[in-house]
Amino acid sequence: MTSKTRQDTILSLFPDLQKFRLDQIQTALFDTSIHNWEKVSTLSKTVRQTLDEKVPWTSLRCAKTIKSKDYSTRKALLQTDDMLAIESVLMKNTRDQWTICVSTQVGCAMGCAFCATGKLGLSRNLNVDEIVDQVRFWQSQIKDDERISNIVVMGMGEPLMNYDNVRDAINLVLKYTDIGKTRITVSTVGIVPRMQQILTDPLWPHIRLAVSLHSVDPITRKRLMPSSTPTFLEDLATWAKEYLETFGNRRHHLTFEYLLLEGVNDSEEEAKKLARYVQKIGNVKVNLLIYNNTGDFNGPRTEKVVAFAEILQNANIDVTRRRSMGQDILAACGQLAQKIS
Repeated sequence: MTSKTRQDTILSLFPDLQKFRLDQIQTALFDTSIHNWEKVSTLSKTVRQTLDEKVPWTSLRCAKTIKSKDYSTRKALLQTDDMLAIESVLMKNTRDQWTICVSTQVGCAMGCAFCATGKLGLSRNLNVDEIVDQVRFWQSQIKDDERISNIVVMGMGEPLMNYDNVRDAINLVLKYTDIGKTRITVSTVGIVPRMQQILTDPLWPHIRLAVSLHSVDPITRKRLMPSSTPTFLEDLATWAKEYLETFGNRRHHLTFEYLLLEGVNDSEEEAKKLARYVQKIGNVKVNLLIYNNTGDFNGPRTEKVVAFAEILQNANIDVTRRRSMGQDILAACGQLAQKIS
């Protein structure tokens, strides 16, 4: 693996390459009717031959794909050039189009107690091409009359620990596909220095952000998420207010993800604490997640979930419940662990 991107290699091969030619190359990479350099008719034969010899068309090789029983979810095991493995997921969404779940690291260093990926530890960050090529891979797998409308950067890894590559990959997707900013969501455990960087980074695309909260009790949150700091909840509230002042609008809200775990964070008192915390911040949506089994916890009963949601709704908080998809193929949130059988 190298941090050098396709674009870096191309520019080293053709130092005098004009900007519009580079744009033609990037456009061709996202064209699903083109499968190799030879088919990029906008380039000269000599350039195509050099690219074919020196620049791989994709940075990922598909080792295996599987489908859920209801065909709503597909998972792919993808191999990098240095023979490491990541998983990426394609899901049917409520708009009857497709959503991609993209990975940003091989493994993860955050060690969240409820997540199978965290048990793997971190091997390395994915480079820009390896992130982008997950999108290109799934583009090649759907039918001509189907469309990928959404991307969630919620797969293997902590996106903000791979900040520059995630930012640059998203910018490429925004430029060369028809997926809009409000259709891309980056999920983070809450890396405060990088979240602060977002506020002032002119290159950061103003996509949606989702922060994995899971408890507003610092002791419980630390138990669930070892990366949590003693002042995280205060820091998050301060940052969230500034984020919403800077970027917030009707379509650009902030989401707090809240994974319900039986007997851990699903009580009425926990719901009331969460409501009070969110009310102090402002335009925040709470997305309730039901635990997808990784062997360490249990998910709450349905009536407990309903009661928890009602407490938030009665406090005038915007609440959604994420559909759990792909559990039968270990493709749901928290289940990605390089296992496909």
